[in-house]
Amino acid sequence: MLTEFLGRLMGVENLQSINSMRLSLAAPWAQSGPAWVLFGCVALAVLAVVFYSRWQPSGHPRMRGLLAISRAILLVLLLLMLADPVLKMDFTSRPRPLLWVLFDGTESMDIHDEMTDSARAKLAEAVGLNAQSGTADKQSPGATLATPATNLSRMDYVKAVINRPGEENVFARLEKDFRIEPYILDRPDSVRGLSKAEAPRDTIDPAFLSKQLTTKGQLTAIGTAFDDLAQRHSTSNLAGLVMFSDFGNNNGPAPAGTADSPVKRLGVPVYAVGIGPQTAVDLATELEMPRQLKKAERQEIKVILRQSGLDGRRAKVAVVARRKLGAEVSESDIIEIGTREVPLSGPTVEERFDFVPQQTGEFEFAADVEHLEGQVVDQGNHARRDATVIDDFLRLMYVEFEPTWEWRFIKEVFHRDPLVGMRGFRTFLRSSDPKVRTTNPLFLPSLVPKRSDFLANDVIFLGDMPASALNDRFCELTREFVTQFGGGLVVIAGPRFGPGQLADTKLADILPVVVDSSAHLRDDRPFHMQLSLDSLRYKFMQLGEGDSSDESNRKAWDNMGNLPWYQPVKWAHPLATVLAEHPTDMTADGKSHQPLVAIREFPSGGRVVYLGFNETWRLRRKYGELYYRQFWGQMIQYIGLSNHIGLDKRFIVKTDKLEYKPDDRVRLTVQAYDANFEPLTLDKLPEHTLTAELLSPNRSTGGPVETETLNISQLSKGTFEIEFPVLTSGGYRVRVRDPITSTAKEVTFRVVNLSPERQTAVRNTALQELIASDSNGKSYDLETVSRLPDEIDLHSVTEPSTRVFALWSTWLCFGLVVALMLGEWLFRKLINLP
Repeated sequence: MLTEFLGRLMGVENLQSINSMRLSLAAPWAQSGPAWVLFGCVALAVLAVVFYSRWQPSGHPRMRGLLAISRAILLVLLLLMLADPVLKMDFTSRPRPLLWVLFDGTESMDIHDEMTDSARAKLAEAVGLNAQSGTADKQSPGATLATPATNLSRMDYVKAVINRPGEENVFARLEKDFRIEPYILDRPDSVRGLSKAEAPRDTIDPAFLSKQLTTKGQLTAIGTAFDDLAQRHSTSNLAGLVMFSDFGNNNGPAPAGTADSPVKRLGVPVYAVGIGPQTAVDLATELEMPRQLKKAERQEIKVILRQSGLDGRRAKVAVVARRKLGAEVSESDIIEIGTREVPLSGPTVEERFDFVPQQTGEFEFAADVEHLEGQVVDQGNHARRDATVIDDFLRLMYVEFEPTWEWRFIKEVFHRDPLVGMRGFRTFLRSSDPKVRTTNPLFLPSLVPKRSDFLANDVIFLGDMPASALNDRFCELTREFVTQFGGGLVVIAGPRFGPGQLADTKLADILPVVVDSSAHLRDDRPFHMQLSLDSLRYKFMQLGEGDSSDESNRKAWDNMGNLPWYQPVKWAHPLATVLAEHPTDMTADGKSHQPLVAIREFPSGGRVVYLGFNETWRLRRKYGELYYRQFWGQMIQYIGLSNHIGLDKRFIVKTDKLEYKPDDRVRLTVQAYDANFEPLTLDKLPEHTLTAELLSPNRSTGGPVETETLNISQLSKGTFEIEFPVLTSGGYRVRVRDPITSTAKEVTFRVVNLSPERQTAVRNTALQELIASDSNGKSYDLETVSRLPDEIDLHSVTEPSTRVFALWSTWLCFGLVVALMLGEWLFRKLINLP
């Protein structure tokens, strides 16, 4: 009982034992001269005795002696209080364990979930909304309550749990066994502590805590929140973390799932309370199409719809193209491509639209799906894609030693291809008559034309050439063409020389394979080429009629039959992707099959495709040009139209993204070369500066377009760059004038308010369960959270502590002083002392 009384007196919860006590004086003057404290006490005691013996003669001597002792104790006690006495005590206690509560304060918690009336009533009953609506008049003005009939946000339901009246309140039950510390996750880099009550106290004020719960966070970074809490974890008496969230993690490290995940580093059980539906009506729209389209040529636009909860419904899909003539698009510049009602018969539905562009320029293509009944968020109903319609042709250069079947058929295919045509296909044939090279426009007179003509190509085919025929300048220009100007290179191995001829050239380290100069043709047995799983990612490897299904793709490649030979290499380059391989033969390291078709992509946009044989003409075996044209046509579009074509590669204006959010920074990059494709520098520019015009929407609604001049700094030779902020939503246009031709090049981008928090309305149950299991915690929802106080593990820990108590400010000292003063006064009255 005495220990419990002392614990209450000192404010120590569940004091078990006192191990030691040491008394000292904290005042500086008392510490520097403790003898003066002793002398002072003696002097004050003597003064009290002298006072009652000499100046208070009336009364019984024994009574005056008691009064003198009382006065002496009082004066000494007052002096000691001035000396600031402190008690340093070592004790053992068993405090209530600490329990953290983390609330998700991001925008997704402001979603108003669609649900049936019965489901809403059931949830209202579970969180106690029925009881709260009946007692709303008794709540403080700060309490946030809603009736069960209203469509509440997710945070409103969390507030209802906090404000639930009576003994069923989860937090009131938890506070009996735990010390609760609340936090909110509304920042991408940390959590924020909340106050339990307006005035400091140990228990939660529900109304005050509810007022602090907001939904202004832009990103949910659960892993970062766990790491931040782990750094605050300074006590071994932390019982766990209760987290209220929809667990839509979209920023920072993955919170769970690895041996060193943030939830593992936190080191305590997490009791995950999920908010929001586990399934919902949801729709996501994607738009697939090339970045560049040819004027007057039919192009397929694919709209992909991914849905859940909409089986059997029909969605109205509209596809339009908006010509970008300025920062904003007028209605007269909108081209309707098609509108259809699409049956949603599975989780993924594809719908194709044919489009024949009749105008050149920059366009924004948009696919919009009407809002469907039951959808909570409809951001996924819209997809945007920028593309350019050109009235130009692709420039192909085919380098070969002598005519082959592959050379003949590729030439014929692209001569008839409207994207290339007679003007776009040129060849250098090493074995041809020099007179033919100079008189026939199909042929190039030299392996290396002048620099500007060579780099104006879009795709270079390199066939079966001996190393002696490939001069250093060709190899250097080809390497620059791919790695710097984003050109496409197709290397086709032949039976006569093979890719080993490139081993000692400057082309060797840009190939998708590591070539072997000592390797020889393998033609000992025919084989059937096998496609890799990665081939599914590349359209030019997907052949067939109609929808290019797996069956029709297999039928197309099977049409090629068995290949009689191939050229082996050491192995695939680590940065390459193997698309087809030999069924049995292994690479030199024995780790993989010999690559037959591989691709390598470069940061510049350049792409190199390698074929270990020149027998694709066998695709014509039964079906003529159908599959053969499809393979080569799709490949050339992929590697040739992926970047700017022809002379446009000389002056390129681009932004790091096509879509931004308000307050983002845009990085504008200009790659500038002169007429000979030599890099430009500031000293070669007129007025030694490169400027751009930024056309942006006015901040005031309906205002005119604003124009701002930007000075672009030189980053390196031929590269200029600037960063600038964007604040207002809408369409933007940047215009930079080519200093060589004086023509203006433009790039457009949009600033939109697309919150990642509202891209999905479904609770991430998988992550919720993973966090709970990885931390040895438990998972709940709002209907089962009432079980939490009974199921949470309560492990009280005995803690040895040392605390210093200032005695002068305790109730014991105050009571002693008052008792001495009052007692002396009463005794003086009893003996009639004045």
